[in-house]
Amino acid sequence: MDFLIMVLLLLGSFFVVIASVGIVRMPDLYTRMHSATKAGTVGLSLLLLALAFAIPEISVISRVLGTILFVFLTAPVAAHILGLAMKQTGYKIWRKEK
Repeated sequence: MDFLIMVLLLLGSFFVVIASVGIVRMPDLYTRMHSATKAGTVGLSLLLLALAFAIPEISVISRVLGTILFVFLTAPVAAHILGLAMKQTGYKIWRKEK
């Protein structure tokens, strides 16, 4: 069980680091938003699952599952709404110069 918790913590931390590097390194808001929502959601979910395995109480597990469900439902919707608002304000998509 300890090995599973360690693997989940390492994978979750890896995805969170990838999300933060993506936010810093990506060229425009669309790709930054994509990095933050995809990798950040997976990383947070893995970290919360590690918590649920580390503290196997029903109150902790139910809160972890509720939080994961909430994040999976709200993060993509929020990113979509932000992307739509950026498009409507005329924000241009980054294009690589050839």
